[in-house]
Amino acid sequence: MIKMIMHGCNGAMGQVISAMAAEDENLTIVAGIDPVTVKKNDYPVFSSLEECTEEADVIVDFASAKAVDNLLAYSAAKKIPVVLCTTGLSDEQIKEVEETSRHTAVLRSANMSLGVNLLLKLVKEAAQVLAAADFDIELLEKHHNQKVDAPSGTALALADSINEAMGGVYDYVYDRASVREKRKKNEIGIQSIRGGSFVGEHDVIFAGKDEVITFNHTAYSKAIFAKGALSAAKFLAGKGPGVYTMADVIG
Repeated sequence: MIKMIMHGCNGAMGQVISAMAAEDENLTIVAGIDPVTVKKNDYPVFSSLEECTEEADVIVDFASAKAVDNLLAYSAAKKIPVVLCTTGLSDEQIKEVEETSRHTAVLRSANMSLGVNLLLKLVKEAAQVLAAADFDIELLEKHHNQKVDAPSGTALALADSINEAMGGVYDYVYDRASVREKRKKNEIGIQSIRGGSFVGEHDVIFAGKDEVITFNHTAYSKAIFAKGALSAAKFLAGKGPGVYTMADVIG
């Protein structure tokens, strides 16, 4: 039985993961970490990792970027593998992920969904054909009105996947209204919509002369991310130091 700590247990995703974990015969949540401790859970909840008295095989994080520094320090010190699902990390925090991975296993993914991780592979392959044929590339992402970071981590991961396939030739443009000029060839436009209750929708548009190809992924519930996070936790428990991705889990 894999023992797991849920970091950010009383947030929306933390609660979805908790409910799904309760039905999993191979994994149990032994503790939750959240500044809000009044909610009732099937496991003890601590306001900080330092207060946690339970031993665990893995930590799953769905908290906030501001809590990541302490999480990584704790994970490295205790040598507990961590599934890092929080997006909107700074460049300094991404460097800290690399440093932490020297001490323990870290799985970082912009999106835990199987479908999105397949999409990352598909757009990379498409870019190698379509970008070479002078197709313009644009990304549109939609999320609920409570999401604080924009563009989404998934949108950036999709752009990075394309850019990697093409040798890093693209610049990212987030606000065309600020620059009154014609679109440049080596651009990927990334636009964000925040409103209502969108769980998550991403369109990758390859626009050529007289034809357009669009790759779309739509999430209809948070359950797809919870399922991916638990799969990642099972995969990561017992792994040695290093940086892992959802591609490793799927593979």
